[in-house]
Amino acid sequence: MEVVNIADVQKTYAMVIGAVLVLVGLIGFVNAPILGIFGVNTAQNLLHLVGGALMLYYGNKGSGKTANQTLGIISAVVAVLGFVPGANTLLASIFAINMAITYLHAAIAVVSLGVAYGVKQ
Repeated sequence: MEVVNIADVQKTYAMVIGAVLVLVGLIGFVNAPILGIFGVNTAQNLLHLVGGALMLYYGNKGSGKTANQTLGIISAVVAVLGFVPGANTLLASIFAINMAITYLHAAIAVVSLGVAYGVKQ
């Protein structure tokens, strides 16, 4: 049985999420809302592209853990703000964030932080 290098889990997760973020950023420019429920706009698409590129870079060059921690924390903050009525309105006006995206960010936060802190090195 082959032993899995734990650093590979961190790096693989960062690379996969990075690729997904880049793809979502590109799709958002041509097909909004994504899947008919996730509202996006140019500002959010650009954030996805930059965030995805950073995840790919740090997943490739670093251990991936810091990138996963950072993504988890940012996603958690965005999710919490999405549930706050005044902040939700501000996020919606600037980044087209709706409740579907808020729940998605909450899920990404849980999984990213679970990988970052739950996978022991």
